[in-house]
Amino acid sequence: MPDLYETDILLWSEQQRDLLRRLAAGDPVNEAPDWPNIIEEIDSVGNEQLHAVTSNLLPALIHMLKAEAWPQSAHVPHWESEAGVFRAIAADRYAPSMRQRIDLPGIYRKALRLLPKSIDGTR
Repeated sequence: MPDLYETDILLWSEQQRDLLRRLAAGDPVNEAPDWPNIIEEIDSVGNEQLHAVTSNLLPALIHMLKAEAWPQSAHVPHWESEAGVFRAIAADRYAPSMRQRIDLPGIYRKALRLLPKSIDGTR
């Protein structure tokens, strides 16, 4: 039979939260926390935050490159605005420890690959 972690993560997290609060308060409890899954979830929180930053840097960079490559395009104000939104979202999720883990050269290479070959019929 699958455990609660597999079938209802919300209920599992609420139960684990309550159990950890009781333990932290020194209350006696009859069950042990689900340490393996708690550890997995804590690890995934950090990874998700890092992914949120990098996944917003890519479209920001693409829009910035489009504005730079086609400065006469009527779309430049939109691209610049969109780039600003993506950068702001990335900045909100950024933590100093991410600095060493963000592969900016890799994101830049990917942005160049994803850059359209032409805009408004111009190359």
